[in-house]
Amino acid sequence: MKLNVGGIDRMARILVGLALVALAATGTVGVWGWIGLVPLGTGLAGFCPLYPLIGLNTCPMKKG
Repeated sequence: MKLNVGGIDRMARILVGLALVALAATGTVGVWGWIGLVPLGTGLAGFCPLYPLIGLNTCPMKKG
């Protein structure tokens, strides 16, 4: 699995995912807040399965 989620994108996914899960766990936003597991998981893994389908990659290019 090739990484396709870069630094800022990755941090944003993790923060949004954690916020949604926390709000769902406290009952603030309801059951739909558990959807935050998706951005949290893709942020932690560094891979988004949707990105290859739409031709997107936010990882910086490696210089060699």
